[in-house]
Amino acid sequence: QVQLQESGPGLVKTSQTLSLTCAVSGGSLTTSTSAWHWLRQPPGKGLEWMGVIAYDGSTYYSPSLKSRTSISRDTSKNQFSLQLSSVTPEDTAVYFCARSDGLRVGAVDTTLYNYWGQGTQVTVSS
Repeated sequence: QVQLQESGPGLVKTSQTLSLTCAVSGGSLTTSTSAWHWLRQPPGKGLEWMGVIAYDGSTYYSPSLKSRTSISRDTSKNQFSLQLSSVTPEDTAVYFCARSDGLRVGAVDTTLYNYWGQGTQVTVSS
């Protein structure tokens, strides 16, 4: 059973960089065809896909966030990370990490993901 757990600060100041980590257990980041995503859900809004790092280390980002987003991984720790720069209060959301089989770039249909973290609230203060 694959388990994902997000961690990181719950409060970030405007203009700073938001950094989150997703620790993976019960499965490997390098398993063929696996893909590891970051998504978020702002209050009162729908799920937004942010980006993905595939099993081979390739990355893909949402066009609207690409200039501010970076996803990386540490295979020795079996974890992957999100960095979102120049945050504003509009980046306040619950942030999720998730796993899919196949790349699933841009997917917001939750059924396309087979494992999810519990989510972590991040608030950006003005």
